[in-house]
Amino acid sequence: MLKVFKIIAFLEGASLLLLLFFAMPMKYFFNEPVFVKTIGMTHGVLFVAYIILAIMAKIELNWSIKKMGIICFASVVPFGTFYIEKKYLK
Repeated sequence: MLKVFKIIAFLEGASLLLLLFFAMPMKYFFNEPVFVKTIGMTHGVLFVAYIILAIMAKIELNWSIKKMGIICFASVVPFGTFYIEKKYLK
């Protein structure tokens, strides 16, 4: 369970960075919105999977509410899931 969560956390973090630092500049500077559509959809699916897996891990691993909140909040901060993987998902 934790191994799958770590993989999804990495992919979710990478997709957020791609969305913010590649797709959004392509849309606003080069008028190419196709990247936002494709990367944005992928990121959305990975975000939902991350939250669902975080809830499942909280139940399975008996995480505190504080730890769960920090892990969920990290999914909306650039590089947050990479920090969580190093600090909380050992």
